[in-house]
Amino acid sequence: MASSLRPSTIAAITAGTVVTGLVAYAIYFDHRRRTDPNFRKELKRESKRQARAAKEEAEAQGKEQKQALRQAVARANEEGFPKDPEEVEAYFMQEVAQGESLCQQGADNVEAALCFYRALKVYPNPRELINIYDKTVPKPVLDILAEMIAVDTSIPVGSKASSDAGLSGDGDGDDNPGVSGIE
Repeated sequence: MASSLRPSTIAAITAGTVVTGLVAYAIYFDHRRRTDPNFRKELKRESKRQARAAKEEAEAQGKEQKQALRQAVARANEEGFPKDPEEVEAYFMQEVAQGESLCQQGADNVEAALCFYRALKVYPNPRELINIYDKTVPKPVLDILAEMIAVDTSIPVGSKASSDAGLSGDGDGDDNPGVSGIE
């Protein structure tokens, strides 16, 4: 007794056969691709190409950032700094407050570092202030500030004041020397 299959059953069997064929096709060529030594070599070459391109891009961005920092330092120095002790104190407080505000907002790190740089320029004891910055300023901003200080050699911070981690004090263990030099 021959029974006829319904069209929906035929469609399901056909779809199952097609899906099974596609899966088998994908498995076969995936296995062939994975075991092909030329494929592995090409993957390594492509990986090296991408790593080289990423490195070149990072170097280009680093150069752009250094140029931007040089320009920011030059602009700040061109604007000048107050000389009167009362103006210096107000300027210092304003710049530190603005830098802290920019850090808390998550704003541009370069602008925050520039505020701290301006405050450092008017502070009577830069090394002491750098020790304070080292404990209070976020590391990304501190790193940018270290680059700004490296650009401007007129800030007398000494060789102990900078390190590979950005800015670091002389390690004498002072917990917080305070900002008493400006008051």
